[in-house]
Amino acid sequence: MRPKASAQVRQFTVSDDDDGIRLDRWFKRNLPQIGFATVSKWARTGQVRVDGKRAKPEDRLKAGQVLRVPPGGEAKHKAPRRHRELTADEIAEAKAMVIRETKSAIVLNKPPGLATQGGSKTTKHVDGLLDAFVADDETPRPRLVHRLDKDTSGVLLIARTPGSAASFSKRFSSRSARKVYWALVVGVPEVREGTIDAPLAKQPGTGGEKMHVDEENGQSAKTRYRVVERAGQKAAWVELEPLTGRTHQLRVHMAAIGHPIVGDGKYGGQDAFLTGSISRKMHLHARRLIISTPENKGTGGKLDVTADLPPHFAASMESLGFEESQSDASPMRDEAPERTPTEKKQAARRHAKQYRKDRRGERRTRSTSKTTAKKKSAKPKGKPKGRRK
Repeated sequence: MRPKASAQVRQFTVSDDDDGIRLDRWFKRNLPQIGFATVSKWARTGQVRVDGKRAKPEDRLKAGQVLRVPPGGEAKHKAPRRHRELTADEIAEAKAMVIRETKSAIVLNKPPGLATQGGSKTTKHVDGLLDAFVADDETPRPRLVHRLDKDTSGVLLIARTPGSAASFSKRFSSRSARKVYWALVVGVPEVREGTIDAPLAKQPGTGGEKMHVDEENGQSAKTRYRVVERAGQKAAWVELEPLTGRTHQLRVHMAAIGHPIVGDGKYGGQDAFLTGSISRKMHLHARRLIISTPENKGTGGKLDVTADLPPHFAASMESLGFEESQSDASPMRDEAPERTPTEKKQAARRHAKQYRKDRRGERRTRSTSKTTAKKKSAKPKGKPKGRRK
């Protein structure tokens, strides 16, 4: 439940979504109009209490704990964001994109041509339509946790709550989320399956709008690919799995090996377009996403969702003689199963034990060396030799 400002002392019960969060972060998430300085002052003077006890801003909260918040403290310049009023058509458009809903996520099938976020000269975007999923003032606004290029279609995961957004973002940044894209490319790669390892950087002179391969100064970028089917030497249907998450990575990598994505004039130029009935739109689609869910924390539960192809992509597949049933878009790279918190602790203990064991021999060696050196430098026992007086 979203807390409301009040002129009286307020009490809130920490929700499951806020389990494990720092006290100051709880205020930022639930009472954003109260600044960090005010929270710190309340903590120093004992006005903020957790289960009746004094608390510090860095203390972590547990679900079910009762938080006492004094009245006031709201800063006018930190007023909570007001929900955007959408038209009936916009709400219908947002709801039509939904392909799966869970307690923690809303999964959309983003059409090509719709931007994920706003920007200069971009007023219509997915982020602006998320208010369609806010039922009332008590419902938190859903949040984006990853992006798709404007002309790329397919699976786009939206987090329902701030807590689930933090969890999903962690999965994407740690690369434990598995994303498989489908693409039609010009020509046929000589090697049917492989890894493209080519660092990427912003191309000078493009204002950061375009990327290029830069072996010296680029950031590491790797993409696994697999040819599913070919249409003579004209085109190929490939599956792509990014092992890193650089801007335009899949598009630049395919163009770099001489097989630009069909319809990607930005990186393939005129060579990226096929003649005949093949659409000139981009043929890159986020087909499948597999990701751990916060409601199955520590149990290995996963969200596995597949998005249908947009009409132009499906028509091109048919024109080239490709059948979608030829692939289920299974991930290509091998990955160890995600470990539970208990397994992670056990692995950490084993690592620490092995580390100490390895260091023990090293310490003995150093100790022996010092002792030996001391003996060598020590004076011989007995009376010193010399002339007697």
